[in-house]
Amino acid sequence: MSYDPDNIFTKIIAGDIPSHKVYEDDVCISIMDIMPEAPGHVLVVPKKGTRNLLDADPEMLAEVIKRVQKIGKAVKQAMDADGILLRQSSEESAGQTVYHLHFHLIPCHDNVKRKDHVSGTTANDELAANCEKIKAAL
Repeated sequence: MSYDPDNIFTKIIAGDIPSHKVYEDDVCISIMDIMPEAPGHVLVVPKKGTRNLLDADPEMLAEVIKRVQKIGKAVKQAMDADGILLRQSSEESAGQTVYHLHFHLIPCHDNVKRKDHVSGTTANDELAANCEKIKAAL
C-alpha cells in the first residue's frame, strides 16, 4: 500500500483539524492523543509524510527520535510517571490504524493499569490541562 497524503495527521499538521499541541518544530509535531491509554499520552508525528517505520528515511528518523526523547522526558516529569512506554506500530497486523508514521509516548505508573487505546476519548479540558503540564516541563 502506498502513502495516503490525505490522512488525519497531515490535516492536523496543516491546522485543518484542531489538536492540543504539545510541541512543534520543522521536523515534527507532538499532540495529545484523544484516546489516551493514560493521562498525558502524547503522539510524536513527523511532518514528512511516510507510511510507517519500515518506509521512513533513516536521516529523518534520527531527527524525530531526538524529539521523541525530549518530549518523553517532559511527559515523565509532568505526569509524575514511573516510566514511559514508547510504541510505534507498523502495518495492520501490528495494530497500525493511521498510515502516517507516529510514535506513542505513554506515561506509566507502578500498579496502575493502562486503558485500551480505543476505549474512548478524553474530555477536552483534561487534554488541555495535561498538554499545559507537559509544555511547562519542556
